[in-house]
Amino acid sequence: MIRQVIAYKNYFLDFYEELPDNVQRKIEWTLNLIRITQQVPEKYFKHLEGTKGLYEVRVEVGGNIYRIFSFFDKGNLVVLGNGF
Repeated sequence: MIRQVIAYKNYFLDFYEELPDNVQRKIEWTLNLIRITQQVPEKYFKHLEGTKGLYEVRVEVGGNIYRIFSFFDKGNLVVLGNGF
């Protein structure tokens, strides 16, 4: 299974570009995992309880956890929103 991962407007890209290289590499690794893994572990991709279809991509680097809001569109398309 291959999922397509895209960014919504510039919210994710603006966040991503400000991050150090090592964090960017880990985000890329995590997004690739989401693209190719049918059952992504919750450690990396988790549905947010109490929401209808909102997920967070979770990236841990050096004790910090970076989160990127996301949602599905048309089943296999993961859309990235804002990160913090």
